[in-house]
Amino acid sequence: MSSLPPCPQCSSTYTYEDGGMYVCPECAHEWSKDAAAEQADEKREIRDAHGNVLQDGDMVTVIKDLKIKGSSSVVKVGTKVKIIRLVDGDHDIDCRIDGIGAMGLKSEFVKKA
Repeated sequence: MSSLPPCPQCSSTYTYEDGGMYVCPECAHEWSKDAAAEQADEKREIRDAHGNVLQDGDMVTVIKDLKIKGSSSVVKVGTKVKIIRLVDGDHDIDCRIDGIGAMGLKSEFVKKA
């Protein structure tokens, strides 16, 4: 598996090095190694439904009933989630909810407690 970063334009994983540059063979985008290092250092800021910045270990409250795919269970409004972990992807938050278990939540459906 390659340790090279994916292309910032098309997200292709087939990037390669060419001197001091990275090159994407799919879209022909080129960027410097320094820019890639800066981009890796920048951490995405994840905000809740009210615009508050979330951090690992925060406590949040669910603001909308959430149906769980593949189950008849529902996460009810007001459910408190004690310890969250922020991750990249469509579902920004990994957490464990009492009575349901481990799951991923979108930050737009929670507020900081």
